[in-house]
Amino acid sequence: MSFCFNFDISGQANASPEVDGNKVQSGSKDDGAKYAEVDDDLPAGPVKEAKEHLPPSDPEFLLTDGVFETITIGTLPPLHFLNETVFERTASEREDREKILSHREEKNSDLISGVYEGGLKVWECTYDILEIMEKQRETFSGKTVLDLGCGAGLLGILALKRGARQILFQDYNSTVIEQLTVPNVILNCEEDDEVEGDGEKKGKGKEKKQEDGCVEKGKEDLKSGSPPPKKRATDLSKHPLMRKCLFYSGDWRTFLPLVLKKEPQPKFDIIFTSETIYNTCYYPALHETLHKLLGPSGLVYLATKSHYFGVGGGLHLFETFVEQRGVFSLDHLWDGAEGLQRHVVVLRFKKQNDN
Repeated sequence: MSFCFNFDISGQANASPEVDGNKVQSGSKDDGAKYAEVDDDLPAGPVKEAKEHLPPSDPEFLLTDGVFETITIGTLPPLHFLNETVFERTASEREDREKILSHREEKNSDLISGVYEGGLKVWECTYDILEIMEKQRETFSGKTVLDLGCGAGLLGILALKRGARQILFQDYNSTVIEQLTVPNVILNCEEDDEVEGDGEKKGKGKEKKQEDGCVEKGKEDLKSGSPPPKKRATDLSKHPLMRKCLFYSGDWRTFLPLVLKKEPQPKFDIIFTSETIYNTCYYPALHETLHKLLGPSGLVYLATKSHYFGVGGGLHLFETFVEQRGVFSLDHLWDGAEGLQRHVVVLRFKKQNDN
């Protein structure tokens, strides 16, 4: 079976030589427990400083000549996002202080540890969470939501369009937030205005999934010479939906103390995180972030593959790590049985009598 993602992990000085793809996938629980003993003080590569991003006062330039596509799942509202292929083709025209667009092209990699953590790609597990939300008929009304490792921001955008009170979008890379997440939120705010003005509007796009586990988006339209329609931005910086949104970039180890400086300190009813447990070195920071930011009765929806070949992480190792910490219970909501197995799990705080 071939895979549709590439990882460059040459910068991971602390990757364990004991990890072998076949051993991890077929190993016993004791093997997983041994490897899940991660040193909290061990740095997982360079620490990127976190910062908050304010929406631009004039967002029009972010969507100039931007080509978008739309995904619709069941009864969920249509979600719009910039086409990945066109985004890559116009990379040289975009502001990129981190140089991740050029690094990504040079390395031909979907992930460069400590430099670029995959946020420009809509990973297929994101769609798995969307389908779970559709089945559960989650409305998000009045809730606070964190989209952790948001990338394109589709999960947070769903919460925004379904009535969430506040949404915080976080990604490792500032370029992802500024050039992808914020524009995608703007696209959906603009669509919201069009719906109010023109009546109900149905999304035309849909996801296309390949058998090898990678989401294929918009290629047919591009090849046929009929790309999706272009969106023209209006002044949406003060749109009511935009005022509900916060945007942050940076390493989780610097993001957490920064966001905790806010008064009152945020607590989230729902935390989404998709395809973020591919590297075991990140588990302590991820776990601490979930621990400190989840509300007392909140839920963490985590989507992942069983194993990430070439990187070493996966669901079994993370489950073992969570069990060792004793803070959260973890339950499976959905387990895919075909191909590169995928899962959606939910974490919640353990009750006192569970400890």
